[in-house]
Amino acid sequence: MKDINLDIKAYLDADEKKDLLRLLTAGSVDDGKSTLIGRLLFDSKKLYEDQLQALERDSKRVGNAGSGQIDYALLLDGLKAEREEGITIDVAYRYFSTNARKFIIADTPGHEQYTRNMITGGSTANLAIILVDARTGVITQTRRHTFLVSLLGIKHVVLAVNKMDLVDFSRDVFDKISHEYLSLTDQLNIDDVTCIPLSALEGDNVVEKSDRTPWYHGTSLLQYLETVPIDKDRNMHDFRFPVQYVLRPNLDFRGFCGKVASGTIRKGDEIVALPSMKRSHVKSIVTYEGELDCAFCPQSVTITLEDEIDISRGEMIVRPDNMPHIGRRFETMLVWMDEEPMDRNKQFFLKHNTNTTRATIDSILYKVDVNTMERLEGTDFQLNEIGCVHFTTAKTLFFDPYHDNKATGAFILIDPITNNTSAVGMILTPLEHEDAAQEDIPTIDLGKLGIGEEHYDAIEKAVRSLSAQGLEIKIIR
Repeated sequence: MKDINLDIKAYLDADEKKDLLRLLTAGSVDDGKSTLIGRLLFDSKKLYEDQLQALERDSKRVGNAGSGQIDYALLLDGLKAEREEGITIDVAYRYFSTNARKFIIADTPGHEQYTRNMITGGSTANLAIILVDARTGVITQTRRHTFLVSLLGIKHVVLAVNKMDLVDFSRDVFDKISHEYLSLTDQLNIDDVTCIPLSALEGDNVVEKSDRTPWYHGTSLLQYLETVPIDKDRNMHDFRFPVQYVLRPNLDFRGFCGKVASGTIRKGDEIVALPSMKRSHVKSIVTYEGELDCAFCPQSVTITLEDEIDISRGEMIVRPDNMPHIGRRFETMLVWMDEEPMDRNKQFFLKHNTNTTRATIDSILYKVDVNTMERLEGTDFQLNEIGCVHFTTAKTLFFDPYHDNKATGAFILIDPITNNTSAVGMILTPLEHEDAAQEDIPTIDLGKLGIGEEHYDAIEKAVRSLSAQGLEIKIIR
């Protein structure tokens, strides 16, 4: 019994140490996204007995795979409308694991009117599987999905050339499609692209290499997913710690709680608090399990400092030699998610990490036709439209360009009336002449007030509480 307990403990420890790969699938209608993932789960033997029984029963009742065949798409297409129409509408998430890695799969819809669903499903993905039908090759929807993948900053892309059984596993067909797709990804600056020929319905190159593609020398899809390196996808260089909560259980402890958005931090490291620019050193890094010598993204920790610095929610702790951009104006790619069209006169709430402020849309530079990637003129945004926009916020934000740091380069817009998520944004760059833009900010020169320096900290604290409510005031000592 003791040996069994040790084996179970060793298995659980090993399972806990597996890394997690988040991936999305995208493709046109009937390219076989849901079938592919269903086959992946089925052939890797990751289904429970009741799931298999339900799958066989549903395949006979509403399946589209043909008489007597299992319709693997039913494992993911759970909505009644999806099963009736044979399409994917909502984002379906599936979790499974192998001996090498854990996976979360987002099966995203291919229709243009569900662009926001794909953006939602892909917002946390490390890898995207773009499916194409071997009979039709790269089509308009393929270009649209690839553009959205590049917009989301997904670093690894698999082109799954599906239904190879319908073109007799022709190498010429596969090579032609692969060459055309690689030309597209070169334009969009996607570096890591892998092309795999497969048949989702029959299982060729899904879990095991197929004998019917002797000319293909790569791995099967599952083997690739198990081995693709994702450890360098996170930004481990730029330390960013947005403060979520100030923990003060007693007079002897004052810690700043939050999630390490990027980078690493160690005990004794020098830090600077934004926006006050006050410096200190890390005294301790505290977690529920105990103190740590080092913390890294995406750990949630509590940091205590050597000095008493007034820091509150929405502010950020960084390294003095590695600062984010600090400002109120920036250029961003915006994806409109709301059924209600954009109202340029509305002041939205902008949520960026733990910081929430008012924001206004200054100008729309262009909108993007997601099917052709052509830039168009526009004065507002409708549902699922994407474009480049200039923003001004009421409070100063601490941000990085999205392609450098996803954690500090993304935000959401919230409608102040309906509380709906109106849009998501990916920051491209801070706008020039930031200083000129801040000339209108009210300024308090503490040196000219004629009061003692012992009152400066109290005044700064009061001013920051006003800033937290959206009223920006500049302090000069």
